[in-house]
Amino acid sequence: MGIIYSFDMKEEWMPLLDKELSAWEMYLSFKHKTGYNGQVPRDEDGKELMPIGYNKNANQVFSIIEQEGSLVLRISGEIYGCVFTKKEFENYHLKLKVKWGTKKWDPRLNEPMDSGILYHSQGECGVDYWKSWMRAHEFQIMEGGFGDYWCIAATGGLIKMGNPEARNDMGIYDPKGIDTPMGVGGSRSGFVRHSKDYEKPGEWNTVELICFEDKSLHIVNGHVVMALSKSVYLEDNVFHPLVKGKIQLQSEAAEVYYKDIQIRNIESLPDNYTDLFNSNQ
Repeated sequence: MGIIYSFDMKEEWMPLLDKELSAWEMYLSFKHKTGYNGQVPRDEDGKELMPIGYNKNANQVFSIIEQEGSLVLRISGEIYGCVFTKKEFENYHLKLKVKWGTKKWDPRLNEPMDSGILYHSQGECGVDYWKSWMRAHEFQIMEGGFGDYWCIAATGGLIKMGNPEARNDMGIYDPKGIDTPMGVGGSRSGFVRHSKDYEKPGEWNTVELICFEDKSLHIVNGHVVMALSKSVYLEDNVFHPLVKGKIQLQSEAAEVYYKDIQIRNIESLPDNYTDLFNSNQ
């Protein structure tokens, strides 16, 4: 585990982006291809391929550019992987802007452009299905799917759904619904659709992540689209609270830009959001 970052309350928002990416490290796995089945790729002789690994910026997947006077993180998406914060965070409000580029890569040439914010990230990279990321929760950044939830590796929690027993879809967040265990140890899969699409195609989108104790909120252009509570992970057949960790930004076969990445400490869940976590059962 890393050290939990200690905020100075007088500083309020703390920027996380500079020209040197000094607050971040990186990890790259493989150039995944169509038909990937969740196993480590092999060469022609059947030998497992080694991932590119930590802090090896192959093909300049990650770069800092300047646009209209602002520093921007460009993620090409060509190779699956992530940048991740050097420090861990707990009880915070993260805010940033995101916009799509134009390039797409295998295995998502015919799929919506995709990236994501992975939070409460712990352990080593490469433990997930794509062998690219740490155990975490995902705030999905995808065309038509801003704010969706995915569990990454053995994580889970409670998300409200209108009809938890329905099996004709993968679940949709409903703030007036019933707390439903999702992901590890849950009764449903580790994916839940956002409540509504508030993405602004072709524009900079402001996304916010609020995490306090075992709760988290996904906010897109000012609208709450997902709320998670009772955040947990499973290790050695034991459930543990998942309330802190590093932040990852995914490289996932699409060119994407991030800017104005900033974070601040919070001492409680904002009052205007507490009702989202009341039991409706």
